Amino acid sequence: MRLLLISSSNVHGYGYLDHAEPMIRAHFGAAKRIAFIPYAAHDYAAYTDKVRKRLALMDLEVIGDDFTNADALFIGGGNTFRLLKTLQERKLLGPIRERVRGGLTYAGSSAGSVITCPTIRTTNDMPIVECSSLDALGLIPFQLNCHYLDPDPNSTHKGETREDRLREFHEENETPVVGLREGCALQVEDDAVTLLGEKTARLFRRGAETIEVAPGKFVIPSREDGEESPPQGR
Repeated sequence: MRLLLISSSNVHGYGYLDHAEPMIRAHFGAAKRIAFIPYAAHDYAAYTDKVRKRLALMDLEVIGDDFTNADALFIGGGNTFRLLKTLQERKLLGPIRERVRGGLTYAGSSAGSVITCPTIRTTNDMPIVECSSLDALGLIPFQLNCHYLDPDPNSTHKGETREDRLREFHEENETPVVGLREGCALQVEDDAVTLLGEKTARLFRRGAETIEVAPGKFVIPSREDGEESPPQGR
């Protein structure tokens, strides 16, 4: 199983997908025909056209949303609830899961990365539509919080920080959460997980101290025995 899970398509100081281009080129390798799923957006045609033009600069051809004959699959960002609802309605969660586990190269950005988690409970998006379930693809055994933001010590805002909300998640759930800052990505090669980019990621576990994880091989320490064990792809 080969996944590239990008935190965000846009990063300050870069154009659309510019910061991720080296990651995408390396990840797709010889794959040239890319299926793109635009369901996290409202205007599928405009979104697909935008991605088609951008990937063409990498000599990649977007062939639409039919992944059955594609070399690779890319799911873009937008609203995670809308993406999941549409995949549910079109009965695509099972087929996508089967094809990716069977070897179809996968890349996602933002919502397209969160959808690979067991559930979408750690997305930042508003539930603008109602899904039949929050269960997602379950390709990875941990949760992602993309666009992770650190608390601003100079802010006068008194609402919850992102860290507060993820700790609240662990009041009800056991699953570890990786806070992916913008500009970062996770690469999954079967059982090996690697953090890409120049920033650290933030690892949240129920009942344990939060850990900063440096770029490179990514491991989740076991809370029970103190030893390190890599996340296992499902």
